[in-house]
Amino acid sequence: MTRVDITPVGKPRQTQSDRWKQRPAVMRYRAFADELRLKYREELPCSVRLVFYLPMPKSWSKKKREAMVGQPHQQKPDFDNLAKSVCDALLVEDSVIWKCLVEKYWSDRGGIDIEPLVKT
Repeated sequence: MTRVDITPVGKPRQTQSDRWKQRPAVMRYRAFADELRLKYREELPCSVRLVFYLPMPKSWSKKKREAMVGQPHQQKPDFDNLAKSVCDALLVEDSVIWKCLVEKYWSDRGGIDIEPLVKT
């Protein structure tokens, strides 16, 4: 298992004009993808478990933050957009992925655990 210290970002739906426009959501995703490629130098396995740790809002009270650490994250970004962002950033052709288990949890700081499910 490899832990990547990075705040996860879901992949936005892109349009043709995103080639020249600089929408904030697309620019945030592109920066995330570049940073992920720099931090994760391994080959992404064909069957993978992705565990996303999403940071809690700073506006939450200390009591709520302590209670929510490690709890399931059940709001946006969606798990499929998070998985898509990792696969698209790390693979030229993501059709090689045949199995993907995705989990997302609240955390003090962002991160992604990438773990092969089947040893090849």
